[in-house]
Amino acid sequence: MYKTVKPTTLTLPLTLLDELDELAKELGKKKTAIVTEALEMYMDMNDLKQAEKRLQDKNVPADEFFKEIGVS
Repeated sequence: MYKTVKPTTLTLPLTLLDELDELAKELGKKKTAIVTEALEMYMDMNDLKQAEKRLQDKNVPADEFFKEIGVS
């Protein structure tokens, strides 16, 4: 996973926190692991949406697009 971590404070609605507590118990996982996994999935989905949007942009050449996303 990650080699370095930094403690972070989040403010969540109580209903969401209750759901997170229950899910952690059901899965036998730490809340940190669940939130980390959820954020990673969210970031991946956001990257995909941005890539799809860029593909629709006719002003961006394909080679420039692929260079931006790290594909040579």
